[in-house]
Amino acid sequence: MFAELVEQLELAPHGDQQGPTILIVDDDAMTDLLALRLQKQGFETITVATGERGLQRARSQQPAVIVLDLRLPDADGFDVCQHLADSPETCAIPVIILSGMEHPDILRRCRAAGCQFFLRKPYDPNVLLTLIRQSIDDAAHWDELP
Repeated sequence: MFAELVEQLELAPHGDQQGPTILIVDDDAMTDLLALRLQKQGFETITVATGERGLQRARSQQPAVIVLDLRLPDADGFDVCQHLADSPETCAIPVIILSGMEHPDILRRCRAAGCQFFLRKPYDPNVLLTLIRQSIDDAAHWDELP
């Protein structure tokens, strides 16, 4: 399975210079693989395994996008997402929730917490990449509004 994921992740990079920063807040063992794939696509990545560290890094680093798991060792991902949305320092940062959590109203709860997109684990890495790029494009358009 790991070899299949690595094979899926071997896409052509977008250039040699580092692009926007992606903060990944997840304690999953596959987080490093996701970070590597995003780096190959030209993004800078920051990975943290706890909600508290995620909130700290979001405030200090101001990433272009946050990829957030719902099950964290120290916090509920919904609460972390809500804190990000409620804080003037981080409310403009798009959040993509990436989780294997099963719940009948998970999409409603994610939206209510302030996330832009939800993607269920296991996920297609190309779909996540598309959502990240879309989030960055959407945020850039918001900056252009009067």
